[in-house]
Amino acid sequence: MPASARLARGLGRVAAVAALALGVCACGSTTDSLGYDNTESATLQKVTGPASYPNPFRDLLGQSDANISSKINNAFNTLFHGSTTYSFYTEVGTDQATITDTLHGDIRTEGMGLGMMICVQMNKEYEFGKLWTYAKEVMQVGSGPNAGYFNSFCNDVNDKPIPCLDPYGFQQFVTALIFANDRWGSTGAIDYAADALALFHTVHHKVDDNGGIVDGVTDLFDPQANLPLEVPNVSSAGVTRPPLVMPAYQALWAQADADPTFTKIATAGRAFWQSAANPMTGFMAVRTDLSGTPSMGWATFDPEAYRSQINVAIDQIWSGGNAWNVTESNKLLAYFSAQGINTYGRIFSLDGTVVDDNTRDPSLIAANGVTAVASTNTDRSSYVSAVWNMDVPTGNARYYAGLLYIIGLLVLSGQFQIY
Repeated sequence: MPASARLARGLGRVAAVAALALGVCACGSTTDSLGYDNTESATLQKVTGPASYPNPFRDLLGQSDANISSKINNAFNTLFHGSTTYSFYTEVGTDQATITDTLHGDIRTEGMGLGMMICVQMNKEYEFGKLWTYAKEVMQVGSGPNAGYFNSFCNDVNDKPIPCLDPYGFQQFVTALIFANDRWGSTGAIDYAADALALFHTVHHKVDDNGGIVDGVTDLFDPQANLPLEVPNVSSAGVTRPPLVMPAYQALWAQADADPTFTKIATAGRAFWQSAANPMTGFMAVRTDLSGTPSMGWATFDPEAYRSQINVAIDQIWSGGNAWNVTESNKLLAYFSAQGINTYGRIFSLDGTVVDDNTRDPSLIAANGVTAVASTNTDRSSYVSAVWNMDVPTGNARYYAGLLYIIGLLVLSGQFQIY
């Protein structure tokens, strides 16, 4: 996009935010103050997925169903119910549980949401319910302009935790609740359907509920670009994070909430990826503007950015296939193969310059294995094997690596499914 066009788009967004801040109201309109359709479902609709899911552990490596189940169960039991040296899951009181970021010593919606997604995929309703009860009763903001969002932590440019309202965890919560309703029903102690519908409302009616922008609080998505904001606040106007872009999720939201807005968001997300990905390496930055241009200080491919390639692979599996997803996945794995599949580093500039090659991050090994699902490269089975041969992550960094490891095991066994 030419610079002049980007400037015009940016000025348009600033004007829209300014109008909201001044209390301009589209009274009587069929859209809300951010331009979203007011179409919402009164009940949570059933979502549908593909007829089958790829199983590279079986089809590329020849592993048996019994071996696959044993590996997945061992990872879950170690990280959720192992000793304090190995686990990151902790039960609190009688009906709650947390997943702790063992590296930073805090509890994040990222981990809680991924933990819930893992539990619903593995039919672990007991642990799911405890995690969601904690998130809802302890982390969810109960009053004020941020009511309905969830307190969390993000890392700043120096990798130091700062309080934030993280859209990544929010999106995991919504999607996991949809699956929980479809898999287990909502007649028990937790009404998964009602909770999902409440979060759908918050996603794009926060400004309406507040009667305008109050204390800078906005909806989760930019109303013109249809992309998630870095955080739902005017302080993040024009800024997103590629790891937040999850069109496979929003395509399901459009089904579950009967809201065409989410179809627009899914379409915008796929187009955004093509702008944000480096044409040589496929790397996406940690933070960018809404056109995909990296933000100052964030133009690297690092552990947070690994989630982008996982999101691309999930989109390929769940949404029926997309040629660009395959090209992107092939490009990423070709870069790592050129670096040496057993020797590549952990942090890179977007053009492929290695920034940190001291060690390989197990999170990236897991992410590259997931990427192999969407790849057609001849050596993709080597990346699948690398995940199969991984040990369950331990040590202080086991939180992030462990979550992505289990996600990788589920994806590579065909068990990361739509319910």
